[in-house]
Amino acid sequence: MGAVTVLSTWLLPCLIAIILLYGTLKKVPAYEAFVEGGKEGFSLAVSIMPFLVGMLAAVGVFRASGAMDAFVHLLQPLLAAIGMPPEVVPLALLRPISGTGALGLMSDLIQTYGADSFIGRLASVMQGSTDTTFYVVTVYFGAVGIHRSSDALKVGLLADLCGVICAVWIVSLVFG
Repeated sequence: MGAVTVLSTWLLPCLIAIILLYGTLKKVPAYEAFVEGGKEGFSLAVSIMPFLVGMLAAVGVFRASGAMDAFVHLLQPLLAAIGMPPEVVPLALLRPISGTGALGLMSDLIQTYGADSFIGRLASVMQGSTDTTFYVVTVYFGAVGIHRSSDALKVGLLADLCGVICAVWIVSLVFG
């Protein structure tokens, strides 16, 4: 077995043991603290549910209305200039909104074009290079009561754009 395999096998159990040992040394009731954290997590999940449902409904309407297809068609000249296949544009647009939707779209691209195709590789790198910005801002900021999130949204979307551009550049450079 390689060192990475051994490390990955033992890392989580050792981390849990260290946390429990530290809690015992500090005389913290570990099990009670764990149960209390679970209760807080459950109440947080219930509180973010309306934000999540609203966001997923908006994504569904955007895709079902044909607006995404029209937007991709409008971007054709720009896409050709930067070497980005139009098939991955919906992934680039959906990823900041929905991680699950983007994962489903990426799986469909890989199934259609193959994992070793340029589109499959680009979709995989884009999935790993970007984040679910709207999800993070909507759900997490809403859950903790932050209402002025426009600056965080701008920075997050700029980071997503950089991730998409870098993904196209790196996949073109490495896999041409």
